[in-house]
Amino acid sequence: MTKIHSDRLNGSIDVGESFRTLESQYFHGHEVTSFAPLEQQGILKWVRASRKPRMAFNKIDYFFEPTAMWEFPPDYEQSPEMPFKLSFVAQDAVRIQIQTRLRTAAAVPSVMLDGEIGIDESWREEKMEKGYRWSNECGSVELELAPFRLIFRDSKGRVLTQTYHHEDKPSLNNTYPIPFSYARSISDMSHRMAASFTLSPGEKIYGTGESFTALNKRGQRIRLFTRDPLSAQSPDMYKPIPFFMSNKGYGMFIHSSAPMTLDIGQDYDAANTLYVDDDSIDLFFFFGEPKQLLLSYTAITGRSPLPPLWSFGLWMSRITYNSEAQAREVAAKLREYDIPCDVIHLDTGWFEQDWRCDYQFSSTRFDDPQQMIHDLRKDGFRISLWQIPYFTPHNPFFEELIEKGLVITDHEGNLPTGDAILDFSNPEAVAWYQEKIEGLLDMGVAAIKADFGESAPIYGRYHSGRSGRLEHNLYPLRYNKTVAEVTQKVTGDTIIFARSAWAGSQRYPLHWGGDAENTDSAMHASLRAGLSMGLSGFTYWSHDIGGFVKKSPESLYRRWLPFGMLSSHSRAHGAPPKEPWAYSEQFLKDFRAAVQMKYRLMPYIYTQSYLSSEAGLPMMRAMFIEYPQDPACWMVDDQYLFGSDLLVAPMLEETSERHVYLPKGKWIDYQTGEVYEGGGWVTITAGDIPIIVLVRSGAIIPQVEPAVSLDFVNWEEVEAVAYSADGATCSGVFYHPITRKLVELEDRRVNS
Repeated sequence: MTKIHSDRLNGSIDVGESFRTLESQYFHGHEVTSFAPLEQQGILKWVRASRKPRMAFNKIDYFFEPTAMWEFPPDYEQSPEMPFKLSFVAQDAVRIQIQTRLRTAAAVPSVMLDGEIGIDESWREEKMEKGYRWSNECGSVELELAPFRLIFRDSKGRVLTQTYHHEDKPSLNNTYPIPFSYARSISDMSHRMAASFTLSPGEKIYGTGESFTALNKRGQRIRLFTRDPLSAQSPDMYKPIPFFMSNKGYGMFIHSSAPMTLDIGQDYDAANTLYVDDDSIDLFFFFGEPKQLLLSYTAITGRSPLPPLWSFGLWMSRITYNSEAQAREVAAKLREYDIPCDVIHLDTGWFEQDWRCDYQFSSTRFDDPQQMIHDLRKDGFRISLWQIPYFTPHNPFFEELIEKGLVITDHEGNLPTGDAILDFSNPEAVAWYQEKIEGLLDMGVAAIKADFGESAPIYGRYHSGRSGRLEHNLYPLRYNKTVAEVTQKVTGDTIIFARSAWAGSQRYPLHWGGDAENTDSAMHASLRAGLSMGLSGFTYWSHDIGGFVKKSPESLYRRWLPFGMLSSHSRAHGAPPKEPWAYSEQFLKDFRAAVQMKYRLMPYIYTQSYLSSEAGLPMMRAMFIEYPQDPACWMVDDQYLFGSDLLVAPMLEETSERHVYLPKGKWIDYQTGEVYEGGGWVTITAGDIPIIVLVRSGAIIPQVEPAVSLDFVNWEEVEAVAYSADGATCSGVFYHPITRKLVELEDRRVNS
């Protein structure tokens, strides 16, 4: 039988395995038998093949061989012919829809898309000898009819990528690369697609979600299947996203929620094969450099709205504060030690039974939670609460949810696991859940931590009527949406704190990086994950400062802290203790200094966040987003741009200096004022705060005197600090959080 699902419950799936078996029947995209250019749709003929063992020189390989139909009665097609369609949906985007069945399920609105997809009229069609070409100033798309081929070129006519046909045979082994094809399983007659595209020498691929592995995905095999890896150093992902971009000047979005595997030059160096556990493929192809690609992708799937100002401050947490006394004590000590902080997060222990989510504060450990929330709010703190959509058998809601039919079942109507798992595809389940969350928000809770969500059963039965194959990856998006919408309704703020995600989840900020180890390598992996997340359409991202699993070693915590402060959102969380006064007196001072640095930079951070939300850009930017013409910037994965004007290089090892790559131009050390000439690698010593922060010469960085809470900042006294290495004119802007106006800055104190 064709093996596709994991032997483990919610184990990662490699869809490409379906294309390795002798049992599957294969159908290779062969030729277009008819095409209507006005409608841009046609019929694609698929030819049959099987894998056949071939012995040569004392080894056996499994080659593709044409095969005759062996079905009865003889009323089926030897070479099925199926519809496909091209749509030019934007000036820089084309949509390719190919199906492998004549009859498909009725279309339903896609929760991944942010509204209707339009049609762009700028594309000019012309007939060619082999087919058709559509072109505009962004590039061109060519459709060759026989053999079937799609070719994408840039505005200068250079090939960006093209599909592989089964007759190309660049290798002596004709299974490399896998051609554009689909596999039919003998176990259930399901279809799985392989969309295979060429990779160029030196081509690099980025994105695919919050991936902890090497930033450049060339040579990797990426499984897009949401899973809790319990690690920040695993190929599994909490937040896989079916979008990627190339340094050649294009990107692709696979519009599907099915499990996918992207073989990006691993099986065959010159092929990028997109394996999709679905009987159709809906692919958006984008032309452009990174900023344009993110703008175009998020125009289709949505952009991250600007979160509330208070959310950019420090979130103080551990696993777990479990009493009113602890919450009040932590808040009091933060103020006693003059450490800015805006959020106290209560994790798994605010219920009577740790981890048993019943949406009720413990009556034995919280005397008056509403009064606690009110009192802390007056002192500039907001409360965030953990919860989970899985209900164990002893949970008081377990039986109710089952009786009301609000949970995922298996196909016999039983629970697919030991828990009752809320079915967010059911509007009644959403309403039930939102009522519970609304009660907490009405008490004054400011944010809900939407933890977990990666383990929706793939064999489950869902209210949507769709299989777990299509609902598993959608579960995080439905979950994010549900929490965000009730929060926005009650508080007016667009804010959640979520671990799992899928394409479209960026519309519901924000997300954090899961359970990182307390090691240097996990810190680096978290940085790579944040950069990959930003290259996948997400503006906002956070991580557990100091690592999650164990007590943070002081030296690691000290270096991780400023990296956390120079992320869009900053949370100290993990195994206790996380509070700075639990470490040395010097660490307490260092902790305060790092947090005050972020609060001092808050006018810049909030402004850059506003601009980033508008453009679909990440706050934490891979170097090549701002410098796509600099080849070295495509190679760097241990530093980043924070907004457009600050270059940040965390200290990933216990050392006082490190190599930093500087793009051309002059760069000014934020801590010391020293000037560096860009255009190469420079060795820089960290300042008193153990991180390297450089300002682009010519930038104005709006700053403010730090307060212990963003509620208490004097926004009428924002200082426009000009950074010029050569006396040249500086420029900058400030987005005022009160007036919501964008102010052009000059080198003066701004009285807004």
